[in-house]
Amino acid sequence: MPVQSLQNTDVIVPQHAPHPLLPFLQSQSQTTLTRLYQRPSSCLSIFRLLGPIERQLIMNLLWLESALSAATMSAWVLPEGKNAYDSALTVMTGLHIAQNSAVKLALNPTFKSSLRQAITGGGNTGSFGVPTDKDGKRQSANIENLDAYALERWETILHYMVSSGQGQNPTKPSQGVLYLLQRSGLMNNAHGAALQITSSGFQFLLHSPHDQLWNLLLQYLHMAEERQMDLVEVLSFLFMLSTMDLGREYSTEPLSETQKAMLEDLRDYGLVWQRKTSSKRFSPTRLATTLTSSSPPLPSSHSTGGSRTADGTGAVTLSSGAAQQGFIVLETNYRIYAYTDNPLQTAVLNLFITMKYRFPNLVVGMLTRESVRKALGNGISADQIISYLTTHAHPQMRKNNPLLPVTVQDQIRLWELERNRLKSAEGYLYKDFASQADYEYVLAYAKQLDVVLWENAAKRCFFGTLEGHANVRGFIERRTGSV
Repeated sequence: MPVQSLQNTDVIVPQHAPHPLLPFLQSQSQTTLTRLYQRPSSCLSIFRLLGPIERQLIMNLLWLESALSAATMSAWVLPEGKNAYDSALTVMTGLHIAQNSAVKLALNPTFKSSLRQAITGGGNTGSFGVPTDKDGKRQSANIENLDAYALERWETILHYMVSSGQGQNPTKPSQGVLYLLQRSGLMNNAHGAALQITSSGFQFLLHSPHDQLWNLLLQYLHMAEERQMDLVEVLSFLFMLSTMDLGREYSTEPLSETQKAMLEDLRDYGLVWQRKTSSKRFSPTRLATTLTSSSPPLPSSHSTGGSRTADGTGAVTLSSGAAQQGFIVLETNYRIYAYTDNPLQTAVLNLFITMKYRFPNLVVGMLTRESVRKALGNGISADQIISYLTTHAHPQMRKNNPLLPVTVQDQIRLWELERNRLKSAEGYLYKDFASQADYEYVLAYAKQLDVVLWENAAKRCFFGTLEGHANVRGFIERRTGSV
């Protein structure tokens, strides 16, 4: 029987935002998921990613030896929680964790067996990695060194995103990382120029480090089949890393060939550390061990400057104490004061402001028409600029209502409207109609297809989309017998 009701009469069930990996898993076949569920570490990791109601349902069913009547389970649910209960069951059946039956409720036998093993221990599958004995000749990396390594690798990626193509010379990540950034749509090289951040890339910077990491890993999973990698092996290795102990070394011997090939990519992302590429040992960093938990994925620090720390729960771009509390002051004269010494934060601001002065812990700049139009030209929208300034506003700014000066917000949007006054589109111009009736008849047909971009009744002409030309042309030919 359940420990508690799924819904309290006095409390509304909070909406749990689904983890971004769950839709990807739901798109996989039952065969693929059943293979994945053969590994206890994978089952435990997926259990962590589920919402509270799904986890409660699994725990209620996990230790039952036979299926439970669906009517009995429904009796535990109060009317107010019916929608939340149905949604939880939909998620579980979509992941093939629960069997899809309107009469009985039971867990997938493979998932049940593996999760039981993960919780109680036992077995010798090596699903959680095989720790190695300490090497007396070489000192293993400690947690502090692993944190510094992960932070350096991750900030190298972010710094390259915001600095490339801006007249700077940032440290370049590996070719594998650059390809992933392009495939993710976070950067592009329009007209053969250097890679530059896109609108999606700037939105990426507004997310927490945890969401940023999964954004890239999801694209990595989509690329797995193209690279002829076994998707189950890729997923199981990521889940294995998320259950490992930070600061311990693990052997590469039990890993499959696919998983050994992944080590090079994961080193570039800062998820694993190896003394050298041929080493038979590896250590997961905090980025890896927190993949399926709510703990911060980057090291924490309580320094008040632009020190390196991270908040895994808030929408914080950077791992800095300043970013957690907000560091930007915006005045009505468009002047910006940023209390930070973090080069990554400074590089992000440089995307849309004109720098005036730089001090050890302060950057001063201006929002100008030229700087904002430059950002707009790189695909960054006015709303994204305003969102960034709002997200990272200094605590003193948060006492204001509204938080940002309305005049500055309006001017940023006006600068965007200036740029968007004209829109280009490819298509066909239809003109020289024999009569007004012919013009109106063809125009009405084109409007039914929703392919009209512009019309001029006085001149009997209209402009249609490229995609709709074949249909409009065929209609005219059928009506007149000629083009």
